Formats: sequence, C-alpha cells, structure tokens
Amino acid sequence: MIIFFTSLPREAKRSILLTVDVVLLPIAYIFTFTVQQETFDVAPSAGTGALVLALLVVITSGVSKALKIPNIQLNSYDVNGMGRIAALSVIVAVATGVLHQIAGIPLSSGSYVMFGIVYFIVSAATRVVMLEVLTAMYRRTNPRCRVLIYGAGTTGSQLARALMAHETIKAVAFVDDNTALQGLSIAGLPVKLPTDIDRIVAEKQVDRVLLAMPSLSHPKQMQIARRLEKKGLEVQALPSFAQLIGEEQALLDKLVPIAPAQFLGRKAFDQSLNFGCSHLVGRTVLVTGGGGSIGSELCRQVLACKPGKLIVFDISEYALYEAERALRPLALETGTELVTVLGSVTEQRLVRRVLQDQKVNVVLHAAAYKHVPMVEQNPLVGLANNVLGTWTLGREAREAGVERFILVSSDKAVRPTNVMGASKRLAEFVVQDLAERSPGTVFAMVRFGNVLGSSGSVVPLFQEQIARGGPVTVTHRDVTRFFMTIEEAVSLVLMAGSFARGGEVFVLDMGRSRRIWDMARQVIEDAGYTVRDEANPDGDIGIEEIGLRPGEKLHEELLVGEGHATTAHEKIFAAHEARLSEIEVASAIRALREALATGNDKAALAVAERFVEGYHPAGQSLASGSAG
Repeated sequence: MIIFFTSLPREAKRSILLTVDVVLLPIAYIFTFTVQQETFDVAPSAGTGALVLALLVVITSGVSKALKIPNIQLNSYDVNGMGRIAALSVIVAVATGVLHQIAGIPLSSGSYVMFGIVYFIVSAATRVVMLEVLTAMYRRTNPRCRVLIYGAGTTGSQLARALMAHETIKAVAFVDDNTALQGLSIAGLPVKLPTDIDRIVAEKQVDRVLLAMPSLSHPKQMQIARRLEKKGLEVQALPSFAQLIGEEQALLDKLVPIAPAQFLGRKAFDQSLNFGCSHLVGRTVLVTGGGGSIGSELCRQVLACKPGKLIVFDISEYALYEAERALRPLALETGTELVTVLGSVTEQRLVRRVLQDQKVNVVLHAAAYKHVPMVEQNPLVGLANNVLGTWTLGREAREAGVERFILVSSDKAVRPTNVMGASKRLAEFVVQDLAERSPGTVFAMVRFGNVLGSSGSVVPLFQEQIARGGPVTVTHRDVTRFFMTIEEAVSLVLMAGSFARGGEVFVLDMGRSRRIWDMARQVIEDAGYTVRDEANPDGDIGIEEIGLRPGEKLHEELLVGEGHATTAHEKIFAAHEARLSEIEVASAIRALREALATGNDKAALAVAERFVEGYHPAGQSLASGSAG
C-alpha cells in the first residue's frame, strides 16, 4: 500500500489532497448546522440547498488551488501551511453566508463562524491523520535507524529536533558529560550519563551514535569514537553549523601542512646543486629504490641536473608507478629520457641486462629494506637484499664499465645493534672491497641519519596518530636521533658523489641529535593541540612510552672511528675507517649465499656477527631462525 502511494506522480497526489478538501466541505457543513440546530425562517427547497452546496464545492476547489494548498507535502506542513488552510476556511465561511443570503436562507452569524472553525479543524486534522497513517505504514516496511546523540548542547538539541520528522532516522536519547544537563529532557529526549550507554543501547536498540560536540577538539572526539566503536557501535561526528554554512572556510583555507624542516631544531642546509650536477649532466643515471622516499627525491634532483637518461629501478610495482607518474612531467621539461624497471637488485640477469643495454654511467644505489623491526623479524631476507643486492649490483656495474657507483648508507651501520644496521655495514664493506679492485669504476658511499618525512619517519607517524586522536607513542623518553630533510640529504648525497675518488665513506654533518620525546610534543603543539600529561590532565593528546623495539639504540652515531677529513663542502666529511680484506668479503658473501639457499636464518645472522664489529644477534631473531 505504501509503495502504491509513494509511487504516484505528483499531480495525482495533488488531486487526492484537493479531493479531500472538497469532500470535507459537505461533511463540515452538515455537521455544523445539525449541531447548531438552526431553524430556517424560510424552508429552502431541496434543489436550493443542493445548489448552495455545489457552489460552495466549486468555490472551495478554486480557492484551494489558488492558495496552492494541495501543493504542500504532508510531511512539510508548518505554520505557513496551516495559515493557508485557515484562510480557505474563512473564505468558505464568508461565501456560505453570502450564498445563504442570496438563496433566502438566513442564518445567525455565529453559525458561519462555527462552520469555518469546524472546516479548519477537520481539514487540518485529516492531514495530520493521513501523515501519521502513511508514516506508520512506511516505518512498518522500512524500520528507522535508531540513533543515540552524544552531546545535548545547542548542536545536539538542534539535531534532535531536525530528526523528529525524518523518515529513516529516529533519535532515542542523549548522553552528555555535563552534569547540569543529566536528568533533563531536551527536545522530548532524556539526557543520560555516558556510563549508561551499554544499558541504553540494549533497551533502545541503538544502531548508531552521533557525536554532536563540534566544539570539542578532534583528538578528544576520536578518543570518544574509539571507545564507542569498541562496543560494536557505528559512530559518526557532526560538524558545527558554522562549518556547514561555510563561515569557517576562510580559516580552513589558510591551514597548510607543517614543513618537516621546522622539526630540525636548526637551519636547513644550503641545497645548491652546483657541485652535485657535475657528474650527471648528459649522463645515463640509474637510481635503485627509485620509488621510495629517498629514491624518488634522488630522481627529482637528478632530473634538475639534466641527465641524458634516468632509469628508475624498484621492486614495488605501485611505488614505481607513482614515481613514474610524478617524474614524467619533469623529464619532459628537461628533455630527459625516462625509463622504469621493475625488479630486485638481487636478480643478476636483470641487473646485467639493464646496465649493459642502457649503457649506464652513474649508479645511485638507494634500494634497501630499512625498517628496523621488520628486518629484525625477517633477517635472512633483509641481509640478502641489502648485502647480496649491493654485491650483485656493484659487480655488474664494474663489469658494465659504469663510471661511478654511490651507495646510500645509514647511521645505523655504525656499531649496529640490529640486523638492518649490520646489513648496511656489510654493504659498506662490499663497496669498499669493490673500490680496491675496480680501477675503471669509482665506488663510494654516503652515510647519514634519519630523514624527516620519509616512509617510516617519526613525524608522519606522529601526525597519523594525532589524526586518530592519539596517543602519540615514543619508544623511550630519552631516545635521540639525527635528522635532516629529504631534500637536503639528497642534495648532499649528490655533492658527495661528485667528490668521490674511490673507497670513501662520506658522512653528512646532521647537527645535534634531537630528543624524540621533545619532537612528539612539538608535533602535537604545532598541530594546534595541547599535550595531556600530569601538569595538564585535560590536554588533547597524550604521549606514551612503549619501550625500545628489538635492536634499537637509545642514541645513534655517525662515525665508527674518530678520524675524518673535511671536503669541499662544510657539511660533508670523509671518514677513515677499517675495512674487511678481499678474502673476508668473499667469505661473507659465500656464507650469506649458502644461508639464503638453505633458508637458514641462524647462519645468516652468524655471518653478520662474525664480520660486523659489535653486532650480536638478538635472542628473538636467533630463536626464530630456521635450522635449515
């Protein structure tokens, strides 16, 4: 039945409402004058009375159309709609008196007034009844979503009133932290305690919770939402009415992302590429790991040097696609041929074919598994990729006659306590060994610390945690790290590469190390929130200490030894460090290849422990190792 009425065309619905207005007229007419018990001085003929009623019907129909009363939807009747029905009732009452006078049927003026009142009441009441009947039928076939409104303030009460006539949503109650509102009834709904939510949900069969507290900070809203979602409830937040009508848009337009450089605690380095471009102009350059954070920035800055060809090499299809999409316009501007290669640097045949077919002049080797906990849990894969990949790429580069090979290394390679650091130290040994035995190719490496804004960096992680409402997590209250921006790190890598003569370990001056706890506080405050701690228990975001992860240090270092020499750039130093002999490197590579062939984690970790000074495998890694 409800489907039949709702599917009727608009004109048909108007005709039904007009018919109701017309049919109600004789009913109100007969009822009024029967109840009034009027006695006519001159008894009218049946024909005269019928003619009067017929004329009244015509007048009612015409006036109703003129006032557009049938055009008003049943669920949209308000004061304006009722006013139009009142106007129709007055006109019909006056018309009745005039027609009675013309027909010689005198009645008291009170009867005309009563007739108008009766007609107004039955007409208005009929619409109310029709709406209730249709609504009940609709709700029987389409149950409404029952919602609990969290927040009984101005926004919450306005929301409740707006939902009163909603076809698909029904508000059942409020909850609010304000004790002054608890126990009251607002917009016909009770205000309960937040601690009563479980009982309310069960009794009222709540489907969803609407957060109606736009003035509450976003982190606190997210904290409430997470508590409710743990109860199995769907949660939605309502924006403020100022946001809905755009009053806050001008302010929102002014908000910009926080530049990573402001977390350095120092002035960023001058990123002039005057030195870094000398060995790249017009050359064919291969960047491994070109889809990663550092690799993609290497590609951008290399393109600024106008090479003849840029080859982007990455194991991730999606990362390679995104890099190619971002770099293509820059390559067109500089007239550089852009080539993408999907694969791993451990694939010897692929590496050989790319280096020889593309006639590569310069290799910038940034491909590595560098997420410390992930490599700690997968030591064999990490060592194979970072060490054997470097060995494969370096050997093939030498055989292909590549002019320059630069390894992007890490400060975690210095006296490492984790597998990732040990793998990077072994990769440095490989490059140093190749430098000793490759007169035609310049091999060197550049070592630096954490890069702000890269994948896995703390700042993006903190910002993501803040967006979820916190808390921000830090491994240890006293942990420190060296930081620089991606742009300045890559700029210095290219400069160091231009200085290389063979076998150097270049170290970037990254200034003073920064305490991660202080950075977490700065990220929270720069996002416009307050830190919740003992001094400020009502703050927006808390900072939690979760403990150092396996293999992590409290403080990182940049140099293995004490000696280092200056270079042409004040922020680049050349370290003097011990290296492995040719026999030791060959032994390490052979042992790693055997461990990879047999899937033996313990054997791979034993290689790192044997050749990397100070490294000892964590008990967890050894326990998880395969016995082969």
